[in-house]
Amino acid sequence: MIRFKFAVDKAFAALHRMVSDHPGIDLHAALKACYFADRSHLNAHLRPIFGATYRAMRFGPVPLEIYEMAKAESLWLAELGVESVPWSLGGYRLTPTGSAQVDTSALSQSNQEHLRAGLERSLSMSFNERTAATHGPDWQAAELGYMRYEDMLDDRPDKEEVIEMLREKARFMRL
Repeated sequence: MIRFKFAVDKAFAALHRMVSDHPGIDLHAALKACYFADRSHLNAHLRPIFGATYRAMRFGPVPLEIYEMAKAESLWLAELGVESVPWSLGGYRLTPTGSAQVDTSALSQSNQEHLRAGLERSLSMSFNERTAATHGPDWQAAELGYMRYEDMLDDRPDKEEVIEMLREKARFMRL
């Protein structure tokens, strides 16, 4: 199975950017934006942005570490070296708490482009449309378990070689 080291700083920057630019953003929209961005970046650059662990849930893929970070779980606060996150989760909405500047220095230009596109795609859809759009072959193959990056790769002539290369090198990649 292809496994990447989760990029905690990139996830924090992405969440902070989304919450700052779209106060009150729906958690479902934010998490699906991360999925769309991670999947498209993987296919374009052979590495995801976040390297999250995706769980195929009833309403689509959930990047578990990003979901925990959105809820301000203490494990991720410690990992980030912060006392709190600059947002709060009320019900299913993320809202800014304070005026902390968004620092996107952890995100490369391609990361930012794919995040922007993933967020635009996610926000342009209703809840049901986002759910349907994320119930593709990668979600179906997981059978409500953990999704595999192998299944997120689009068909391409060298897909098997790419999978083998990523199985060997993914855990050592710096995202």
